[in-house]
Amino acid sequence: MYTTTDTARPGGIRNAFRRGEAWLDQRGKWAWIALMILGFIVNPLIGLAVLAYMIWGKQMFARTCGQRRQHDQSWGRRSAQPTGNSAFDSYKADALRRLEDEQAAFESFLQRLRNSKDKTEFDAFMDERARANATGTAAEPKAEADNRPGEY
Repeated sequence: MYTTTDTARPGGIRNAFRRGEAWLDQRGKWAWIALMILGFIVNPLIGLAVLAYMIWGKQMFARTCGQRRQHDQSWGRRSAQPTGNSAFDSYKADALRRLEDEQAAFESFLQRLRNSKDKTEFDAFMDERARANATGTAAEPKAEADNRPGEY
């Protein structure tokens, strides 16, 4: 028969890490940052290990990132909802319509600008080509006397 004594807490080292993690989570993200800095002071590898765990193990402050993502997605829905103030709602609809018209006008201006630039470049190319053909300096392959047949 074997007799055992409980000199260590049950669960081993993993349980100790979980308790430490829970303790740090209760104190917030600043406790994690302080642990990381302390780890860098003691040994840079410890600091890197804590940083890696914060980024990949805990999804680095996932709660705040999730709240921000929810806020960004709900913004488009909230702007389309009426506020209950008819004067403000009509002003908002008029301002949005005016902004959309200005955006469409600006995009058409940019398109006309691109087209005119392309046409200017093409006209310059055609003029240069016409001048080269008029002076006879067109790049034509000339046969050189020192080349043997079949060589280039």
